Amino acid sequence: MVVLATKLYVGGDAGDRALDSLDSLVANDLGDLDVEWTTGLRDDDFPSVTLTGDDAPVARNVLTEGWGAITPHRDAGETYVGTLDSWDEDGFVLDAGEPVRIPTDELGLGAGTPSQIRTRYGLVQHVPLRFVEGEEGEPARLADAERDRLYDWTRADNGRVNVNSATRAEVRATVNRSGHAEDIITVERLGLLEQSIVCRPATDPPGLLSDIGPHLPAEMLCIIP
Repeated sequence: MVVLATKLYVGGDAGDRALDSLDSLVANDLGDLDVEWTTGLRDDDFPSVTLTGDDAPVARNVLTEGWGAITPHRDAGETYVGTLDSWDEDGFVLDAGEPVRIPTDELGLGAGTPSQIRTRYGLVQHVPLRFVEGEEGEPARLADAERDRLYDWTRADNGRVNVNSATRAEVRATVNRSGHAEDIITVERLGLLEQSIVCRPATDPPGLLSDIGPHLPAEMLCIIP
C-alpha cells in the first residue's frame, strides 16, 4: 500500500468527484503495468492505494515518485513530501502524517514573515511541499529542489493563479466558462485538489482571479512575475 502525499479534504459530491479523479490519475500513472489497485481514504484525509500484481513494486515506486508518500518513519537527510497545514510567526507546519515544523530561517525563500512568504509564492493551504528531514535535534528544511521551483515561479515571464479545493478538470472548466481559455497556457496539477493556472505573459493574474473567483469556492493566490 502507498499513502499518497496529497489530501482529499472536501466532502459530499465534491469528495466523490475528487476520489474518481484520483482513480483516473492513478490509472494514467500506472499505464500498462501488470497491477490492480484500489483507492481508499484514511481518517487523516490522505488517500491510500493498495496494489496487487506482478508489477506492484514498480507501481509503488511510480506513485511515490509522482505524488510523494506518507511514511511512518523518515531518515535524516532524506527528502519527503508534506502538505502545508498552517503557518505562524515561527515558520510553516507541514502534515507528513504527523506535524513537521520548518522554521522561518529554514524556508530559504527570502525575506519576510512566513505569512508574507506564503502569499508571495502563492502557497495555498494543503499544497504539497518537499522537505528534508533534519538530523537528530535539528529541524527540517525546505528541499533545495522545492526552493528552486518556487523561485522559478516568480522569475518567469508569466504569472500564476494557485487554487485549492478543486480538481484540475474543475479549474480548467471554470477558466473556460469565464472566457479565459486563450489567456492561460495550462492548468498544472500541484496536488489532487491544488492546481496552478499558468497565465500567458500578457495575462494579468489578479484580473483572472477576479473573474474566476466567484465561481470556485476555493482559496486563490496570485504569483506576479
